[in-house]
Amino acid sequence: MKDIDSVTETAIEFEGVIKRYGDAVAVNGLNLSIQRGELVTFLGPSGCGKTTSLRLIAGLELPSEGRLLIAGRDVSRDPASERNVGMVFQSYALFPHLSVLENVAYGPSIRGLKKAEAHDKARTILDQIGLGGLHQRLPSELSGGQQQRVAVARAIVQQPDVILFDEPLSNVDAKLRRRVRSEIRALQQEFGLTAVYVTHDQEEALAVSDRIVVMEKGQIAQVGTPEDLYERPASAFISSFIGDANLIAGRVQSSRFTGAGLDLPVSGNDGPASLSIRPERIALATGGTARIESATYLGSRMEYGVISGGMSLLVSRPIPETRLEPGAAVHLQIDPAGVIRLD
Repeated sequence: MKDIDSVTETAIEFEGVIKRYGDAVAVNGLNLSIQRGELVTFLGPSGCGKTTSLRLIAGLELPSEGRLLIAGRDVSRDPASERNVGMVFQSYALFPHLSVLENVAYGPSIRGLKKAEAHDKARTILDQIGLGGLHQRLPSELSGGQQQRVAVARAIVQQPDVILFDEPLSNVDAKLRRRVRSEIRALQQEFGLTAVYVTHDQEEALAVSDRIVVMEKGQIAQVGTPEDLYERPASAFISSFIGDANLIAGRVQSSRFTGAGLDLPVSGNDGPASLSIRPERIALATGGTARIESATYLGSRMEYGVISGGMSLLVSRPIPETRLEPGAAVHLQIDPAGVIRLD
């Protein structure tokens, strides 16, 4: 279980790390501390530098400039073989001809542990993660979720300083992703693992992370807890990338924002302003100057496209509410707590 005192210790430290490929800069001046026992997710669009950052920790890439420390040791020039890092790959990379037990015991064995001791360690980990009855099965005889857990067990058994997850759910069926990501989070917390996770899936990042590092063009756009990023985005990019958001341009005068047919109380200086409003923070009442443009049934909720002040807004409402039809005149009721000024 997690040692509470260890959580305050720094496990990974990026100090002004830059990674270039020729003239292209993949990571540009990365400064970040990751604490022991923390699960931190790198999130961002394709080409933002998140996977390069993971590969720098793994030792699969070396920094062009700056320093990288793991467990207080400068590993900036150390190859992957000299770092105590475990990695769970997209493809799991299990040996198809070896049993589950042999797959998990492989790492300790090649590090010099006697076969019997390596197998004992592997059995202990497999029992702890709920695979105790599958020791002798081949990877091809397991479900995708079970293969994922074997890959995690293989990383855990080596007692790494940090375990890396590279898009670990990309090969898992969509219906299994929620369960598998919950299992990964539970294992990380149970074993007190320091974990770095890379994904392009915003919901996945929100579900598993202690903190999320959102990257844009090789730089950190914002770091924070899932709640921070969703409820208090620092920019229009963060607001629109983490979940859905209505980005509304307008003007503030005497602490009132006007734009897109709205008149809302806001704080801050007078002048041009941009607001972010989450779709679920907008309620609809019949009658008003706005109009329903589209209505989409999504099982647990309705999504409405609403035209207000010449602008199209997205509104999300729970199913029990009375369903509105396209063309209906509506009034927008906006939760003040959901209004975020971005400028």
